[in-house]
Amino acid sequence: MAHRPAYDGLGRDSERTTPRLRFANRGRDRSRSWIRSYVVHLAWTDAAIVACAVGVAQLVRFGADSALTPNGAAQVPAAVVSVALAVMWVLALRAFQTLDRRIVGSGSQEYSRVVTACLSVFGVLAMIDLLFRLNIARGFIAIALPVGTVGLLLARWLWRQRLGHQRVASKNLEHVLVVGSEGSALPVMERLLRNPGLGYRVVGICLPQRPAHRESVAVGDTDIPVFGSFDDVCSSVLGSGATTVAVTSAEALGHEAMQELSWDLEGLDVDMMVAPGVTDVAGPRVMVRPVAGLPLLHIDKPRYEGANRFRKAFVDRVGAALILICLSPVLIAVSIAIKLDSDGPVFYRANRVGINNAPFRMWKFRSMVHNADQLKENLRSLNQGAGLLFKMRDDPRVTKVGAFIRRYSLDELPQLFNVLGGSMSLVGPRPPLPEEVERYDGRVAKRMLVKPGMTGLWQVSGRSDLPWEEAVRLDLSYVENWSIMQDATILWKTVRAVFGKDGAY
Repeated sequence: MAHRPAYDGLGRDSERTTPRLRFANRGRDRSRSWIRSYVVHLAWTDAAIVACAVGVAQLVRFGADSALTPNGAAQVPAAVVSVALAVMWVLALRAFQTLDRRIVGSGSQEYSRVVTACLSVFGVLAMIDLLFRLNIARGFIAIALPVGTVGLLLARWLWRQRLGHQRVASKNLEHVLVVGSEGSALPVMERLLRNPGLGYRVVGICLPQRPAHRESVAVGDTDIPVFGSFDDVCSSVLGSGATTVAVTSAEALGHEAMQELSWDLEGLDVDMMVAPGVTDVAGPRVMVRPVAGLPLLHIDKPRYEGANRFRKAFVDRVGAALILICLSPVLIAVSIAIKLDSDGPVFYRANRVGINNAPFRMWKFRSMVHNADQLKENLRSLNQGAGLLFKMRDDPRVTKVGAFIRRYSLDELPQLFNVLGGSMSLVGPRPPLPEEVERYDGRVAKRMLVKPGMTGLWQVSGRSDLPWEEAVRLDLSYVENWSIMQDATILWKTVRAVFGKDGAY
């Protein structure tokens, strides 16, 4: 393995080159200082929100004049319980690793850990209250838990928005050096380049063997510099200014070489990531299991039965009912506008295919002329959709009111009745047409393992502007990695996508 000599030549054992290594590390410290600052700001924000939530709960529950008055069978003042609760709450957030720099700023796992920490600390509080008869937990649970949890989640989201804007402006980025063959590295680099908001900038690549006179690898319209071969990783880290090394060809390097590389990179304060060779599989299904000294990636089968399905159905029914109650004035106003704008019924019932290929009728507000289905064949040559979808940006069948309700996705609100009836979910894959399902291959057919949704990853990632292949990939990614927290994140992003009006036609 040649990683060791490359690193030694840069200063591990040589006094002559030590200043260069120190300079490189100082530069890397500056480039990564943002994550330390970001985590510190999160920690102080958490503490402030917890203190405010507990203070509000105590003020509402006991008033301003009885903070030191003994309370309950144990005669413990409310102020003492409040301080103890605040300390426990902050410690719980740390114990559940809500400040882990590997998860802050992206993904739903950060939010999930925050919610779990909040529920855990109040569960412990309820048990302590029961054992010591403090007679205080119910008031705190009713006030502090929702106020604090919502406040913590909102603060994390706001910090993420700030970080996202900075990343789009090419600030606070991880500089990634990719190590692998072109075949394994290209998909990784393409996704990182396509999504700058993820916070990764690809600065170079090390190939198994550097071809003579080859200076770069083309990834779309971007040329990624070739810094060397697998023997030059450590020197390439210094030359590229990388803060992260992403290995995409672990099998080519071998186990011993991977171990040596991790040791070498430790002295350079560089993170090491290994692409497992599977795409769109993440979250709780993935776990590293050490077997006979080998780190094996264990991937559970997707589970849609039992408690998972019950929880999702409960959230769907309750959520749909609440949304219908809140938006009933909007539903009535849209119904009247459609009736006044054009002849025909208010609602349009479309044939769709649901879970396990079961057909159902999907409710929508009518946004086209009454005979739109008959006119579709005449417009087939103008189809702008990809794959099996029919799309037109300026469809002449759309009415004036229809164009407005489509822009804000109001035409899809009647699907809430499908959710109440159990044929659809609030979040899920896009409900397909029967003729689409007939042409599905084995891979795409996995979309039918869960209920179709009013919204999904496809809705918050571009809506009608997405190409067919990307829409399918997002649907399959949702099916592979479903979770309640992911559903909550998608619902929140859907609201933003609807008001943004991007990709709606």
